[in-house]
Amino acid sequence: MIYLLDSTIGFPDPKDGEPDGLFAVGGDLSTQRLLLAYSWGIFPWYAFRAEDNCEALINPDTGKPYIQWWCPMKRFVIFPNEIHISHSMRQQLNKVQQGELRVTFDIDFRQVIDLCGKLREDGIGAWLGQEMKEAYTRLHDEGYATSVEVWKDDTLVGGLYGVTLGKGFFGESMFSLIPNASKIALIMLARVLQQFDVALIDCQFETPHLKSMGGRYIDYDEYLKLIR
Repeated sequence: MIYLLDSTIGFPDPKDGEPDGLFAVGGDLSTQRLLLAYSWGIFPWYAFRAEDNCEALINPDTGKPYIQWWCPMKRFVIFPNEIHISHSMRQQLNKVQQGELRVTFDIDFRQVIDLCGKLREDGIGAWLGQEMKEAYTRLHDEGYATSVEVWKDDTLVGGLYGVTLGKGFFGESMFSLIPNASKIALIMLARVLQQFDVALIDCQFETPHLKSMGGRYIDYDEYLKLIR
């Protein structure tokens, strides 16, 4: 079942949704709604699937797609202390130690989200229209969204961003302009999250890229206990 949300800040039980996790459309991207959503492992996404009745996902008042709200019952996550670093990636990390590449946090969130919108990997991640960019930039300005940047000299060559809330980091999107830059960002993020006792990185959906780095599925009930 897919619910239509109104202006009330709240969500129905996501366990009543579709098997792939889509359970509601509509509502808004206010900070209050987004924080409530992430506290339950719910995230917004714009995506049409082959089996969808696309007309049902279009707001008749605006002619634009509804915001879609997803909450898969099988959660694809990376535990920060389990992140897999291959031999070849260890060689790439040496470039950071040697100063060839530089990694920062929250230095240029806006450029990261812009490049994620243009270059998101594997085609996975929220379609980043202006409304989405503005919503996550507000979250960043209020201290809830984080970016990781990988620089070569003064050029941003890779990175990722996501929401930090409770014991979870909820990854939204990543990009690379040179090979492995997003993997470097993810590894450095995992190292920092371990220091702050963050339980997991929510990957939202499985990709070969993330699976190769240690991503695996856990049940939603276990996931909720960990992020709380």
